[in-house]
Amino acid sequence: MLADVPIRTKRWNDRLDPDDGYRLLICRYRPRGVAKSDETWDAWCKALGPSEELHAAAYGKTGPALAFPEYERRFLEEMSRQRYWIEGFAAHLRRGETITLLCSSACVDASRCHRTIVKRLLEAAAAGPTAAPKATANDKVVRRRGSSYSD
Repeated sequence: MLADVPIRTKRWNDRLDPDDGYRLLICRYRPRGVAKSDETWDAWCKALGPSEELHAAAYGKTGPALAFPEYERRFLEEMSRQRYWIEGFAAHLRRGETITLLCSSACVDASRCHRTIVKRLLEAAAAGPTAAPKATANDKVVRRRGSSYSD
């Protein structure tokens, strides 16, 4: 792995730090009740969050809640289809730009959260020399808010 990859994880409502760099929300759902003017993130990339189906299964909305190892296996399978985003953000990490991955305010255990899995995927991708693949018509758009972060 790349030494000192500038990537962090937090919950979206954790304290903003000057060294957070680009704050990327990777939840499937936008936090409720947060006015756009109160957003603490620079962009929201729900493509790096669990699918609606996996999110529901994880919380037991479609049957018994998934055990974390099964959730992680299924999430990694989903992320294998998100190489565009992973490689794209990894390119920024290789240039030394800091990214802080943000998840739900309810997600208090980072070791059992998809943000930690995404962090590992980005670290691994940043360690390799691959370039981001071309976007397809099915790719989801990352909304940027007045940020200087660019592709």
